[in-house]
Amino acid sequence: MCQTESNQESGALRVKRLSECATLPLRSSEHAAGYDLFAAESVEIPPGGRALVRTDLAVAVPVGTYGRVAPRSGLALKHGIDLGAGVVDQDYRGNLGVVIFNLGEECFQVEVGMRIAQLILERIETPPVVEVAELEETQRGCKGFGSTGR
Repeated sequence: MCQTESNQESGALRVKRLSECATLPLRSSEHAAGYDLFAAESVEIPPGGRALVRTDLAVAVPVGTYGRVAPRSGLALKHGIDLGAGVVDQDYRGNLGVVIFNLGEECFQVEVGMRIAQLILERIETPPVVEVAELEETQRGCKGFGSTGR
């Protein structure tokens, strides 16, 4: 069995640095759900603005998973930072970028080496799509957007 097949079967998160500015993903504690992702470039994001920040990493997530790029709670609370477009498919091999939204009232400065997001590996199910004439009724039905009163 070749080395690549062995790594895929072992469930390893395989990572390739694309530049010297790249920092390998790191779990900050033993029970952390995600791997911290680090900026490979400096970017200033104005209030209400957004930017695509490179990590200069290419990844291969384990078979049967995808990567979810999620916000870091400290950046959200302290600076009003949120993320968008956070799915890393199993077959994507490009530069892993992080879409950062500045919802705060001040410019947000991203620096090289700053922890900007976390990569969480999640199992994925991809059942076939089956078109049906009707769906079974439920108590909730088509009520949504706060209709449950919670």
